[in-house]
Amino acid sequence: MGIISMEKVDHLYWLGRYTERVYTTLRVFFHIYDHMIEQPEGVYAKYCEKLNIPEIYTSNRQFVQSYLFGADNPDSVYSNMKRAYDNAIVLRDELSSTVLSYVQLALDTFESCRKTTAPLLELQQVIDDLLAFWGGADDYVEEEDCRNILKCGKYVERLDLSIRLDYHTKDLEKEYRKLCNRLEKTNLDYSKEKLSRLEAIILQGEDPKSYCQEALACLGGLFT
Repeated sequence: MGIISMEKVDHLYWLGRYTERVYTTLRVFFHIYDHMIEQPEGVYAKYCEKLNIPEIYTSNRQFVQSYLFGADNPDSVYSNMKRAYDNAIVLRDELSSTVLSYVQLALDTFESCRKTTAPLLELQQVIDDLLAFWGGADDYVEEEDCRNILKCGKYVERLDLSIRLDYHTKDLEKEYRKLCNRLEKTNLDYSKEKLSRLEAIILQGEDPKSYCQEALACLGGLFT
C-alpha cells in the first residue's frame, strides 16, 4: 500500500462527509417538501435548529429554493455538493475518472435544475449518482486505505446527521459500529477517549437526545 499524503487524507475524509451530507439531507428533504409548502410560514425553523443552520429565510418557498440551490448560501445542499466536487477533483488519480464522473454528474444535475419549480424528480438523479459513486468507489478505488478513509468521513457525517435528526437508537448503534469498523482499518490518528465516550452515549443505554450536544462534540473532536 502506498503512502497517502496528509493533504489527500483530508480531501478523502471531507469528500466522504460532503457526499453523505448531500445524500442524507436530500432524502430527508424529500419527506418534508410537500408538507412544508402547505404549512404555516416558518415551519422550517425546527429543521434549521436541528442542523444548526442559521434561520435567514423569509418564507417556506424561499427556504426551499435557497436551501436546495443557493450558490451564495454556505448551508445549501448545492454548496455542499460543490464542496464534494472540489475535494473529488484533486483526487482524480486515487478515485479514477469513472468514480469522479459520478460526482460531476451529481453537480451538473444540481446546476441544471436550479430554476425548476418542481425539482424533486430531477434531484432523485443526484441521489442515484451518489449511490453510483459509492458503488464505483468499492470497485475502482484501488488503495484500500483510500476507501477506508473515504468511508470514515461518510460514517462520521451519517452519525452526526442521525444524532441531529433524532434517529432511533438502533440506527445510531448501526452507524456507530460501521464507523468503528472503518476506523480500525485505517492509520488515522483519532481520540480513543472521545470514541469511548461516544460509545457510552450510544451503546450503553444513555439517552442520545439528552446527550446530543456531547455526542456531536465527541464526533467533532474525534480527529483533533
